[in-house]
Formats: sequence, structure tokens, C-alpha cells
Amino acid sequence: MTVASASDSSLPVSIRGLSKTYRVGFFLNKQVKALQGLDLEIAPGQVYGLLGPNGAGKSTTIKILMGLVRASQGQALLFGEPPDRPQVRRQVGFLPENPSLYEYLTGREFVTLAGRIFGLSGQELDQRVERVLGEVGMGRASDLQIRRYSKGMVQRTALAQALISGPRLLVLDEPTSGLDPLGRRQMRDLILAEREKGTTILFCTHIISDVESLCDRVVVLVGGRRVQEGSVQELVSAKAPSVEMVVHGLPLEQLQALGFTYEQAQQLDSRVLLRVPDADSHGLLQAVISKGGRVSRVQPARFSLEELFLDAMKQAGGQTVGGEIQ
Repeated sequence: MTVASASDSSLPVSIRGLSKTYRVGFFLNKQVKALQGLDLEIAPGQVYGLLGPNGAGKSTTIKILMGLVRASQGQALLFGEPPDRPQVRRQVGFLPENPSLYEYLTGREFVTLAGRIFGLSGQELDQRVERVLGEVGMGRASDLQIRRYSKGMVQRTALAQALISGPRLLVLDEPTSGLDPLGRRQMRDLILAEREKGTTILFCTHIISDVESLCDRVVVLVGGRRVQEGSVQELVSAKAPSVEMVVHGLPLEQLQALGFTYEQAQQLDSRVLLRVPDADSHGLLQAVISKGGRVSRVQPARFSLEELFLDAMKQAGGQTVGGEIQ
């Protein structure tokens, strides 16, 4: 067993050289690399996002942290300890991507059961159950059997059980999956409320707007590898600034013949939308005017995490998990 360093023991999550290879096929004679040498550190109190396409390795990372899957190589620690230690598990709340609850129980009974597993009892347990059910918006429906719940109601109830112990680390796998717009807003508010309490939150998603609005730091995974990592501001400001122009009076073909490199060039009826590096914007503006064109709009182009994600996909060759090794 590897002994945790002092820095590891102070971190809610520490991942070093984490790899996971699955054997697949009828004879288990093929291999799929889900994670390849992943390194991550999550500081206390952070909201940390795992961003990537389906099959990028997000859920595998979370399953290893929850002790549901064993890593092929590397180390994953929670508060400096292996994830399967009971004293560690009591400090972690987990919402899986597709929660499967005991359908014959009511929502209140299920959350109460979760509280008892965490060692709660008596008045403290009753008060916590009432509080977390109210926080997730399930107070009124809590006495209905779970088999009568919609997918969104199941998601809320599963979140309530993740909160029942007052966790120091909250791990959320696609937490807004199955929720309507109101439910997604409430989920975001809950995440921010937990952050205010000092809870460390790790969540994975492919919904980029959630990452932009919630996360302190983000890692982009593609094909089981880390391709980008940093604060949201660092990631969106790392790219050179661009300028968008709307041009009238010149066809797209003529604009393409001007010799500029366009990040975007699109014909919109009688207009053309162009995006160029900021350094080229003045020269392009002069060239358009000299050719008899007219520019109706010039504005800075906002670089988003969505574009960062797409760029990362291109840099990684568009790969996702699933590459087979014979």
C-alpha cells in the first residue's frame, strides 16, 4: 500500500497516474483503455468539473473514486486514504448517473435508510431527512412509493440520500440528467449552497453551461486522457482574441479570395458572418471597404468552454474511449 504524503492527506481528491483497461469481447481477448495516466488534485471547498464527451472516462474516474471499479494502475485517494476505507466513505456523498432506488419504499423511507447506514438515528435522523427532502424539492411527494416517481423525482431523491450525512465531499455523476429546466436550476442552486457550506464538489457532465456557471476548476478528458485543466477563466482566456464581422455587398467566395485565414466564414442570405484573429481584423476591414463592401457589425468574439472542448476534441483526433488493442 502506498503511504499518502502530507499534501495528499489534506486533499479531498488526489489522483496520480490513474489508468483503467477493460477486457471486452466474447472471449475477453480485446482491451479498451478507459483511462490513461490521469493526474488530478482537488482542493478543499472547490467545485471541480469533469468535462468530456460520452466515453471520455469521466464515469470511470468517479467509479474508481467510489470503490466501484478497481484501477489497473495508479492511485486514487480521498482525504489521503483509499476510497474503500469506512472512515472515508462516511465523509462522501454520491449521486450516480442513473440511480436505481428501492421502488417499493417511499422517498422518505429510502432517505431514512441511507441515514441509518451512515449511523444516524433518532431525532437527528428525522430532522436531517426532513431538511434534505425539502432542499431537493421532494417534501410533498416523499410519502409516495418511488415506483410512482418520474425520472426527475428519482434524481432528486437520490440527491437527498447523497446529502443526508452532511458530506465533506459530494460526488455527482451527470446531476442534471433527467431534470426539467426548473429542476436544473434548483440543482445548480443546491450545488452552490453546498459550496457555501465548504463542501468540496466533484461533478462530471457534458452540459457545458453548467460547468461555466458552477465550477472553480475544470478538467477536459478526451479518450481517457487529460487534455486541458485550469480555472474557467484561465481556459477561456488562453485562446488568442478574435473578432466577428458581418459583411454586406460581397459574396463569400470573394471574401475568401482576399487571403485572410478565417476561423469562421458563413453566408447568411445577403450577409456574410466572418470571424478572424484580432490581429487581422483591421486589415480585413480595410480590404472589405476597398472592394466596395460594407461592414454592419464588428465585435469581440467570446471564446467559450464549448469551443475549448471542440478544440480539444480536434487536437485529440476526435477520439473517445473505445479504441481496441488486439
